[in-house]
Amino acid sequence: MDNRRLLLLLVFSFSLVMLWDAWQKYNQPPPVAPMATAGAVAPGSSDAAAPQPSASLHSPVPTVPGEAAAPVAKTSEIVTIKTDLFVADISAQGGDVVRLVLFDYKDTEAKSKDFALFERRHQYAAQSGLIGEDLPNHKTVFSVVSTDRELGVDAKTLQLRLEAPASNGVKTTKIYTFTRGSYLIDVRFEIDNGGEKQVAAHAYYQLQRDVAAPEGESRMVMTFTGPAVYTEQEKFQKVSFSDVEAGKAKFVTQADNGWIAMIQHYFVAAWIPADKLPREYYMRKLENTSSPAISAGVIVPVPVAAPGAKVDFSVPLYAGPQLQSTLDHLALPKAEGGIGAQGLPLVVDYGWLTIIAAPIFWCLQAIHNVVGNWGWAIVLLTVAIKLLFFPLSAASYKSMAKMRTVTPLLVKLKERHAGDRQKLNQEMMELYKREKINPLGGCLPIAVQIPVFIALYWALLGAVEIRDAPWILWITDLSASDPYYVLPVVMVVTMLIQTRLNPTPPDPIQAKVMMMMPFIFGAMFFFFPAGLVLYWVVNNTLSIAQQWQITRMMEGGAKAANDPKA
Repeated sequence: MDNRRLLLLLVFSFSLVMLWDAWQKYNQPPPVAPMATAGAVAPGSSDAAAPQPSASLHSPVPTVPGEAAAPVAKTSEIVTIKTDLFVADISAQGGDVVRLVLFDYKDTEAKSKDFALFERRHQYAAQSGLIGEDLPNHKTVFSVVSTDRELGVDAKTLQLRLEAPASNGVKTTKIYTFTRGSYLIDVRFEIDNGGEKQVAAHAYYQLQRDVAAPEGESRMVMTFTGPAVYTEQEKFQKVSFSDVEAGKAKFVTQADNGWIAMIQHYFVAAWIPADKLPREYYMRKLENTSSPAISAGVIVPVPVAAPGAKVDFSVPLYAGPQLQSTLDHLALPKAEGGIGAQGLPLVVDYGWLTIIAAPIFWCLQAIHNVVGNWGWAIVLLTVAIKLLFFPLSAASYKSMAKMRTVTPLLVKLKERHAGDRQKLNQEMMELYKREKINPLGGCLPIAVQIPVFIALYWALLGAVEIRDAPWILWITDLSASDPYYVLPVVMVVTMLIQTRLNPTPPDPIQAKVMMMMPFIFGAMFFFFPAGLVLYWVVNNTLSIAQQWQITRMMEGGAKAANDPKA
């Protein structure tokens, strides 16, 4: 096959896939934005009844769907807890986390504000409750017992105690424990059975959210937003909002391991029950909310509380950034300092090339630890990858340089055999053999590198560490697009130079398509994060230098060989 045709096919196919994906996302109709309406249900007080366990969890007592131990209040007290990493609003109704603002991350659109993960705008809240006769759920009004609201300078932990109204002698307390330097929140229930009957129940932990995309999400590089389940049997399963709303969600519902999460670009909230504890996962569409919303959660059995006995149990909630080092630590067994959240690092979406993207990001992070700047870390990593593939690139550019030297002969052959395609191909193969040119020599080395380039693309796109990270001068956020479009313009220029260095296709239509490619890519990259464009600019610049040098040497050698005076 003609080397130029194969190269054109590879480039055009790759471009087409990226353009189609971007076009689909760009033209996807945005979900209806949340609007405050009269009578709307506030976050943390959805009209949905408490979830019920299936028979497989062996519910030992009858339950009353949606029945609360106390009436729902029209306005509930909000307790604000402040730690060194975030400020959390806990509603007395349900004891739900209805707002969580992270100090170390700025809002996507208003950089003067801190980023809010849980918030009323998206009806995003972490809810929990008990399933059983007269036991409190996420509609019960608790009484606030604790007085401390801020983590002390010397304190390592801070507790918030919420008490539900006693019923039949049973007293239930929900306890939040916040730890310094951690986004992990321990949520514990205490059941003090002062009644005459044993209390056997279940607990549920769920995340409620509307189906709108996060603000500031680029439609050209949109990442996954929605619920996800991890189990050892089926591993990581992402579920779209639309599937949950349509009742078509497919995921593991019964297991004795794993966790359930709500994922968005850079951030995650996950309930992580203890390993080997029977559990049931569920997802459902919510009704009577101010905008379309769903809940995703897990139900676990509660230790039986005999008359006069007290039992307690807890499930931790991780709510924060998708920091790879933090998630890796939480995935470790408890004996090694983690919580056994196996598979939690998978919430960092590296696409289908995770096996390559993960070690690439590890290298990027190692370089950053030395240079202290993510922009320069991207530059140095690109140089390192270029050096790694230097032999393959050199082989490709040598093949292209040889093709440039025989392009005039190919044009003559095409003119001579314009009406005989078979003869033209035969003459071309003989020319390649005579000049010792491999038609695939310029394409195969590039094809080998494409998975690495795509993996690096996803590694840069999914790394929260690069969010709000500055490089130099006008680039103050590598995760946002270049505000002055300098890098995209430079990238288009470098691609035009590369096109000029490549062999000119003898077919005028192919030549025009090749000249259009830089502008097609440039149109996409105008909306890409600056960190991704920086990578492409550096890679293109290094490729130009290498290709120019090889082409100059090859063409110089060809001229010397054809010079009769030499």
